Amino acid sequence: MKSPTQTAIPESSGSGGIFDIEARQQKLAGFDEEMAQNEFWNNRQRAEEVTRGARELRDITQPWQELKGRIEDFAELLELSEEDDAETIGELEKEIADILDTLEKLEFFSMLSDEDDPKDALLVIHSGAGGTEAADWAEMLMRMYGRWIERRGFTSEMMDLQPGDEAGIKGATIEVKGPYAYGFLKAEAGVHRLVRISPFDAQKRRHTSFASVFVYPEVDSIPDVELRDEDIQIDTYKAGGAGGQHVNKTSSAVRITHLPTGLVVNCQNERSQLKNKGTAMKVLTARLYDYYKQEELKKMEVVESTKKAIDFGSQIRSYVFQPYTLVKDHRTGHESGNVQAIMDGDLDGFINAFLSAAQT
Repeated sequence: MKSPTQTAIPESSGSGGIFDIEARQQKLAGFDEEMAQNEFWNNRQRAEEVTRGARELRDITQPWQELKGRIEDFAELLELSEEDDAETIGELEKEIADILDTLEKLEFFSMLSDEDDPKDALLVIHSGAGGTEAADWAEMLMRMYGRWIERRGFTSEMMDLQPGDEAGIKGATIEVKGPYAYGFLKAEAGVHRLVRISPFDAQKRRHTSFASVFVYPEVDSIPDVELRDEDIQIDTYKAGGAGGQHVNKTSSAVRITHLPTGLVVNCQNERSQLKNKGTAMKVLTARLYDYYKQEELKKMEVVESTKKAIDFGSQIRSYVFQPYTLVKDHRTGHESGNVQAIMDGDLDGFINAFLSAAQT
Protein backbone atom coordinates (compact mmCIF):
# COMPACT_ATOMS: atom_id res chain seq x y z
CA MET A 1 0.00 0.00 0.00
CA LYS A 2 1.31 3.47 -0.82
CA SER A 3 2.02 5.81 2.05
CA PRO A 4 0.15 9.15 2.06
CA THR A 5 3.33 10.93 0.97
CA GLN A 6 3.39 8.81 -2.20
CA THR A 7 -0.27 9.27 -3.11
CA ALA A 8 -1.39 12.13 -5.34
CA ILE A 9 -3.87 14.49 -3.72
CA PRO A 10 -6.80 15.29 -6.06
CA GLU A 11 -7.23 18.95 -6.82
CA SER A 12 -10.59 20.65 -6.50
CA SER A 13 -12.44 21.19 -9.75
CA GLY A 14 -11.46 24.42 -11.45
CA SER A 15 -12.87 26.44 -14.31
CA GLY A 16 -13.34 25.01 -17.77
CA GLY A 17 -14.26 21.55 -18.97
CA ILE A 18 -17.55 19.76 -19.04
CA PHE A 19 -18.26 20.23 -15.35
CA ASP A 20 -17.35 23.80 -14.31
CA ILE A 21 -17.91 23.95 -10.56
CA GLU A 22 -16.86 27.61 -10.34
CA ALA A 23 -19.35 28.63 -13.01
CA ARG A 24 -22.10 26.81 -11.12
CA GLN A 25 -21.13 28.53 -7.89
CA GLN A 26 -21.30 31.89 -9.63
CA LYS A 27 -24.73 31.04 -11.02
CA LEU A 28 -25.89 29.97 -7.56
CA ALA A 29 -24.63 33.25 -6.12
CA GLY A 30 -26.71 35.07 -8.73
CA PHE A 31 -29.80 33.08 -7.75
CA ASP A 32 -29.17 33.83 -4.05
CA GLU A 33 -28.86 37.53 -4.82
CA GLU A 34 -32.11 37.44 -6.82
CA MET A 35 -33.95 35.62 -4.01
CA ALA A 36 -32.83 38.30 -1.54
CA GLN A 37 -34.74 41.01 -3.44
CA ASN A 38 -37.92 42.31 -1.80
CA GLU A 39 -40.00 41.90 -4.97
CA PHE A 40 -38.75 38.36 -5.61
CA TRP A 41 -42.14 36.66 -5.11
CA ASN A 42 -44.05 39.17 -7.24
CA ASN A 43 -43.44 36.91 -10.24
CA ARG A 44 -44.36 33.50 -8.83
CA GLN A 45 -43.37 31.49 -11.91
CA ARG A 46 -39.91 33.07 -12.03
CA ALA A 47 -39.54 32.65 -8.26
CA GLU A 48 -40.30 28.93 -8.48
CA GLU A 49 -37.82 28.51 -11.35
CA VAL A 50 -35.08 30.31 -9.38
CA THR A 51 -35.65 28.44 -6.12
CA ARG A 52 -35.68 25.11 -7.95
CA GLY A 53 -32.54 26.03 -9.88
CA ALA A 54 -30.78 27.12 -6.68
CA ARG A 55 -31.68 23.87 -4.97
CA GLU A 56 -30.35 21.82 -7.89
CA LEU A 57 -27.11 23.83 -7.97
CA ARG A 58 -26.58 23.42 -4.22
CA ASP A 59 -27.03 19.68 -4.58
CA ILE A 60 -24.11 19.78 -7.02
CA THR A 61 -21.77 22.37 -5.50
CA GLN A 62 -22.08 21.57 -1.79
CA PRO A 63 -20.54 18.06 -2.00
CA TRP A 64 -17.59 19.50 -3.96
CA GLN A 65 -17.08 22.21 -1.34
CA GLU A 66 -17.18 19.62 1.43
CA LEU A 67 -14.66 17.47 -0.44
CA LYS A 68 -12.38 20.48 -0.92
CA GLY A 69 -12.47 21.09 2.84
CA ARG A 70 -11.58 17.45 3.55
CA ILE A 71 -8.63 17.64 1.13
CA GLU A 72 -7.33 20.80 2.82
CA ASP A 73 -7.65 19.18 6.26
CA PHE A 74 -5.87 16.09 4.96
CA ALA A 75 -2.99 18.17 3.60
CA GLU A 76 -2.53 19.85 7.00
CA LEU A 77 -2.55 16.53 8.84
CA LEU A 78 -0.09 15.11 6.33
CA GLU A 79 2.39 17.89 7.02
CA LEU A 80 2.09 17.42 10.78
CA SER A 81 2.42 13.63 10.70
CA GLU A 82 5.63 11.79 11.43
CA GLU A 83 7.01 9.27 8.94
CA ASP A 84 7.44 6.63 11.66
CA ASP A 85 3.98 7.11 13.19
CA ALA A 86 2.32 3.94 11.87
CA GLU A 87 -1.04 4.65 13.50
CA THR A 88 -1.32 8.15 12.00
CA ILE A 89 -0.19 6.91 8.58
CA GLY A 90 -2.85 4.19 8.70
CA GLU A 91 -5.55 6.76 9.46
CA LEU A 92 -4.32 9.02 6.67
CA GLU A 93 -4.32 6.16 4.17
CA LYS A 94 -7.90 5.32 5.13
CA GLU A 95 -8.92 8.97 4.75
CA ILE A 96 -7.34 9.41 1.33
CA ALA A 97 -8.94 6.16 0.10
CA ASP A 98 -12.31 7.56 1.18
CA ILE A 99 -11.53 10.93 -0.45
CA LEU A 100 -10.65 9.24 -3.74
CA ASP A 101 -13.82 7.14 -3.58
CA THR A 102 -15.92 10.27 -2.99
CA LEU A 103 -14.10 12.05 -5.83
CA GLU A 104 -14.87 9.18 -8.21
CA LYS A 105 -18.57 9.37 -7.34
CA LEU A 106 -18.67 13.15 -7.77
CA GLU A 107 -16.85 12.94 -11.09
CA PHE A 108 -19.48 10.47 -12.25
CA PHE A 109 -22.20 12.99 -11.39
CA SER A 110 -20.25 15.56 -13.39
CA MET A 111 -21.30 13.62 -16.50
CA LEU A 112 -24.87 14.67 -15.72
CA SER A 113 -24.23 18.23 -16.82
CA ASP A 114 -27.31 18.94 -18.95
CA GLU A 115 -29.74 21.44 -17.45
CA ASP A 116 -32.52 18.82 -17.49
CA ASP A 117 -30.50 16.02 -15.87
CA PRO A 118 -31.45 16.86 -12.24
CA LYS A 119 -35.18 16.75 -13.05
CA ASP A 120 -37.71 14.02 -12.33
CA ALA A 121 -38.58 11.85 -15.33
CA LEU A 122 -41.51 10.44 -17.24
CA LEU A 123 -40.74 6.90 -18.37
CA VAL A 124 -42.89 5.67 -21.27
CA ILE A 125 -42.91 2.02 -22.39
CA HIS A 126 -44.69 0.67 -25.51
CA SER A 127 -44.88 -2.89 -26.78
CA GLY A 128 -43.81 -3.35 -30.40
CA ALA A 129 -43.61 -6.09 -33.01
CA GLY A 130 -44.42 -9.52 -31.57
CA GLY A 131 -48.07 -9.45 -30.41
CA THR A 132 -48.70 -11.04 -27.01
CA GLU A 133 -45.03 -11.90 -26.67
CA ALA A 134 -44.12 -8.20 -27.10
CA ALA A 135 -46.78 -7.13 -24.61
CA ASP A 136 -45.31 -9.55 -22.07
CA TRP A 137 -41.82 -8.18 -22.81
CA ALA A 138 -43.04 -4.61 -22.22
CA GLU A 139 -44.37 -5.68 -18.82
CA MET A 140 -41.03 -7.34 -18.02
CA LEU A 141 -39.26 -4.06 -18.81
CA MET A 142 -41.73 -2.21 -16.59
CA ARG A 143 -40.86 -4.56 -13.73
CA MET A 144 -37.11 -4.18 -14.45
CA TYR A 145 -37.30 -0.40 -14.19
CA GLY A 146 -39.42 -0.71 -11.06
CA ARG A 147 -36.63 -2.73 -9.43
CA TRP A 148 -34.00 -0.22 -10.58
CA ILE A 149 -36.06 2.63 -9.11
CA GLU A 150 -36.17 0.79 -5.77
CA ARG A 151 -32.40 0.18 -5.86
CA ARG A 152 -31.72 3.90 -6.35
CA GLY A 153 -34.09 4.87 -3.56
CA PHE A 154 -36.32 6.76 -6.00
CA THR A 155 -40.11 6.78 -5.94
CA SER A 156 -42.52 6.14 -8.80
CA GLU A 157 -46.17 6.51 -9.65
CA MET A 158 -48.10 4.82 -12.43
CA MET A 159 -49.66 7.59 -14.51
CA ASP A 160 -51.15 5.43 -17.24
CA LEU A 161 -51.32 1.68 -17.84
CA GLN A 162 -52.82 0.00 -20.91
CA PRO A 163 -53.16 -3.78 -20.42
CA GLY A 164 -52.49 -6.18 -23.28
CA ASP A 165 -55.31 -8.12 -24.91
CA GLU A 166 -54.14 -11.49 -23.56
CA ALA A 167 -51.13 -10.79 -21.34
CA GLY A 168 -48.61 -8.09 -20.56
CA ILE A 169 -49.14 -4.42 -21.39
CA LYS A 170 -49.57 -2.33 -24.51
CA GLY A 171 -48.06 0.68 -22.79
CA ALA A 172 -47.27 2.39 -19.51
CA THR A 173 -46.32 5.89 -18.40
CA ILE A 174 -44.48 6.10 -15.09
CA GLU A 175 -43.49 9.21 -13.14
CA VAL A 176 -40.05 8.71 -11.54
CA LYS A 177 -38.99 11.06 -8.75
CA GLY A 178 -35.45 11.30 -7.41
CA PRO A 179 -32.19 13.27 -7.82
CA TYR A 180 -31.11 13.12 -11.47
CA ALA A 181 -33.87 10.67 -12.39
CA TYR A 182 -33.96 12.02 -15.95
CA GLY A 183 -30.18 12.19 -16.21
CA PHE A 184 -29.90 8.47 -15.47
CA LEU A 185 -32.95 7.21 -17.31
CA LYS A 186 -32.24 9.04 -20.56
CA ALA A 187 -29.69 6.27 -21.18
CA GLU A 188 -32.60 3.84 -21.57
CA ALA A 189 -34.40 5.62 -24.42
CA GLY A 190 -34.69 3.43 -27.51
CA VAL A 191 -35.82 0.01 -28.68
CA HIS A 192 -35.15 -3.03 -26.48
CA ARG A 193 -35.02 -6.50 -28.11
CA LEU A 194 -35.78 -9.83 -26.41
CA VAL A 195 -34.81 -13.31 -27.65
CA ARG A 196 -36.23 -16.28 -25.70
CA ILE A 197 -38.28 -19.46 -25.84
CA SER A 198 -41.80 -18.09 -25.78
CA PRO A 199 -44.01 -19.26 -22.90
CA PHE A 200 -46.97 -18.57 -25.21
CA ASP A 201 -45.78 -20.99 -27.91
CA ALA A 202 -46.97 -24.58 -27.40
CA GLN A 203 -44.13 -25.80 -29.64
CA LYS A 204 -41.53 -24.00 -27.47
CA ARG A 205 -39.97 -22.12 -30.35
CA ARG A 206 -37.60 -19.22 -29.97
CA HIS A 207 -39.21 -15.77 -30.50
CA THR A 208 -37.87 -12.25 -30.92
CA SER A 209 -39.86 -9.38 -29.45
CA PHE A 210 -39.47 -5.62 -29.20
CA ALA A 211 -40.53 -2.80 -26.90
CA SER A 212 -39.69 0.91 -26.95
CA VAL A 213 -38.70 3.16 -24.08
CA PHE A 214 -38.96 6.96 -24.17
CA VAL A 215 -37.84 9.25 -21.37
CA TYR A 216 -38.83 12.89 -20.86
CA PRO A 217 -37.79 15.43 -18.19
CA GLU A 218 -40.76 16.43 -16.05
CA VAL A 219 -41.50 20.15 -16.27
CA ASP A 220 -44.21 22.48 -14.98
CA SER A 221 -44.18 24.85 -17.93
CA ILE A 222 -42.54 25.47 -21.29
CA PRO A 223 -40.51 28.71 -21.53
CA ASP A 224 -41.71 31.09 -24.23
CA VAL A 225 -44.50 28.69 -25.29
CA GLU A 226 -48.16 29.30 -24.51
CA LEU A 227 -50.51 26.31 -24.47
CA ARG A 228 -53.63 27.88 -25.97
CA ASP A 229 -57.02 26.21 -25.70
CA GLU A 230 -57.53 26.44 -29.46
CA ASP A 231 -54.33 24.43 -30.02
CA ILE A 232 -55.54 21.50 -27.94
CA GLN A 233 -58.14 18.91 -28.92
CA ILE A 234 -59.54 16.76 -26.10
CA ASP A 235 -61.43 13.54 -26.83
CA THR A 236 -62.96 11.13 -24.33
CA TYR A 237 -63.66 7.43 -24.79
CA LYS A 238 -64.23 4.24 -22.83
CA ALA A 239 -61.10 2.64 -21.40
CA GLY A 240 -60.03 -0.62 -23.00
CA GLY A 241 -58.46 -3.67 -21.43
CA ALA A 242 -58.86 -7.33 -20.73
CA GLY A 243 -62.19 -6.98 -19.02
CA GLY A 244 -63.35 -6.87 -15.41
CA GLN A 245 -61.91 -4.00 -13.43
CA HIS A 246 -59.87 -2.78 -16.42
CA VAL A 247 -62.93 -1.85 -18.46
CA ASN A 248 -64.66 1.37 -17.59
CA LYS A 249 -68.37 1.66 -18.37
CA THR A 250 -68.15 5.44 -18.78
CA SER A 251 -66.06 7.59 -21.10
CA SER A 252 -63.34 8.37 -18.56
CA ALA A 253 -60.33 7.79 -20.82
CA VAL A 254 -58.82 10.96 -22.31
CA ARG A 255 -56.91 11.64 -25.51
CA ILE A 256 -55.26 15.05 -25.93
CA THR A 257 -53.90 16.18 -29.30
CA HIS A 258 -51.65 19.21 -29.65
CA LEU A 259 -52.69 20.40 -33.08
CA PRO A 260 -49.62 22.51 -34.05
CA THR A 261 -47.19 19.63 -33.47
CA GLY A 262 -49.47 16.59 -33.86
CA LEU A 263 -48.34 15.14 -30.51
CA VAL A 264 -50.96 12.82 -29.00
CA VAL A 265 -51.22 11.69 -25.37
CA ASN A 266 -53.65 9.09 -24.02
CA CYS A 267 -54.55 8.38 -20.40
CA GLN A 268 -57.04 5.84 -19.06
CA ASN A 269 -55.50 4.75 -15.78
CA GLU A 270 -57.97 6.53 -13.48
CA ARG A 271 -61.73 6.10 -13.39
CA SER A 272 -62.07 9.86 -13.10
CA GLN A 273 -62.07 11.72 -16.40
CA LEU A 274 -60.78 14.83 -14.60
CA LYS A 275 -57.77 12.95 -13.16
CA ASN A 276 -57.00 11.39 -16.53
CA LYS A 277 -57.12 14.82 -18.15
CA GLY A 278 -54.72 16.24 -15.58
CA THR A 279 -52.29 13.37 -16.04
CA ALA A 280 -52.47 13.63 -19.83
CA MET A 281 -51.74 17.37 -19.69
CA LYS A 282 -48.72 16.70 -17.46
CA VAL A 283 -47.34 14.18 -19.95
CA LEU A 284 -48.13 16.45 -22.91
CA THR A 285 -46.27 19.35 -21.27
CA ALA A 286 -43.19 17.17 -20.80
CA ARG A 287 -43.30 15.93 -24.38
CA LEU A 288 -43.78 19.44 -25.77
CA TYR A 289 -40.89 20.72 -23.67
CA ASP A 290 -38.67 18.01 -25.14
CA TYR A 291 -40.00 18.70 -28.65
CA TYR A 292 -39.34 22.45 -28.56
CA LYS A 293 -35.97 22.03 -26.86
CA GLN A 294 -34.71 19.66 -29.53
CA GLU A 295 -36.12 21.90 -32.25
CA GLU A 296 -34.33 24.90 -30.79
CA LEU A 297 -31.04 22.99 -30.59
CA LYS A 298 -31.52 21.66 -34.12
CA LYS A 299 -31.11 18.09 -32.95
CA MET A 300 -34.35 16.64 -34.17
CA GLU A 301 -32.55 14.22 -36.50
CA VAL A 302 -30.57 12.85 -33.55
CA VAL A 303 -33.67 12.52 -31.38
CA GLU A 304 -35.74 10.94 -34.13
CA SER A 305 -32.98 8.36 -34.66
CA THR A 306 -33.97 6.85 -31.28
CA LYS A 307 -37.61 6.71 -32.35
CA LYS A 308 -37.24 4.12 -35.08
CA ALA A 309 -39.83 1.49 -35.85
CA ILE A 310 -40.07 -0.92 -32.93
CA ASP A 311 -38.78 -3.82 -35.01
CA PHE A 312 -35.66 -5.57 -36.34
CA GLY A 313 -32.48 -3.55 -36.79
CA SER A 314 -33.51 -0.63 -34.60
CA GLN A 315 -32.67 -1.88 -31.10
CA ILE A 316 -30.27 -0.16 -28.71
CA ARG A 317 -29.97 -3.23 -26.48
CA SER A 318 -30.56 -6.97 -26.85
CA TYR A 319 -31.56 -9.36 -24.08
CA VAL A 320 -30.90 -12.99 -25.03
CA PHE A 321 -32.36 -15.70 -22.76
CA GLN A 322 -31.79 -18.69 -25.11
CA PRO A 323 -29.70 -20.44 -26.43
CA TYR A 324 -27.25 -18.48 -24.20
CA THR A 325 -27.68 -15.63 -21.72
CA LEU A 326 -26.40 -12.18 -22.64
CA VAL A 327 -27.51 -8.56 -22.40
CA LYS A 328 -25.61 -6.28 -24.77
CA ASP A 329 -25.90 -2.55 -25.43
CA HIS A 330 -25.23 -1.94 -29.13
CA ARG A 331 -24.32 1.73 -28.60
CA THR A 332 -21.51 1.21 -26.09
CA GLY A 333 -20.61 -2.47 -26.40
CA HIS A 334 -21.22 -2.94 -22.66
CA GLU A 335 -22.58 -6.41 -21.90
CA SER A 336 -23.43 -8.79 -19.08
CA GLY A 337 -24.10 -12.52 -18.98
CA ASN A 338 -26.14 -12.26 -15.78
CA VAL A 339 -29.55 -11.75 -17.36
CA GLN A 340 -31.43 -12.36 -14.11
CA ALA A 341 -29.55 -9.58 -12.30
CA ILE A 342 -30.28 -7.17 -15.15
CA MET A 343 -33.99 -8.02 -15.12
CA ASP A 344 -33.90 -7.43 -11.35
CA GLY A 345 -32.83 -3.84 -11.98
CA ASP A 346 -29.03 -4.02 -12.01
CA LEU A 347 -28.73 -1.44 -14.79
CA ASP A 348 -26.07 0.91 -13.44
CA GLY A 349 -23.31 -0.66 -15.55
CA PHE A 350 -25.24 0.04 -18.77
CA ILE A 351 -26.23 3.54 -17.66
CA ASN A 352 -22.67 4.44 -16.61
CA ALA A 353 -21.27 3.14 -19.90
CA PHE A 354 -23.75 5.24 -21.87
CA LEU A 355 -23.01 8.42 -19.90
CA SER A 356 -19.26 7.87 -20.21
CA ALA A 357 -19.55 7.31 -23.96
CA ALA A 358 -21.72 10.41 -24.34
CA GLN A 359 -19.06 12.55 -22.63
CA THR A 360 -16.30 11.03 -24.75
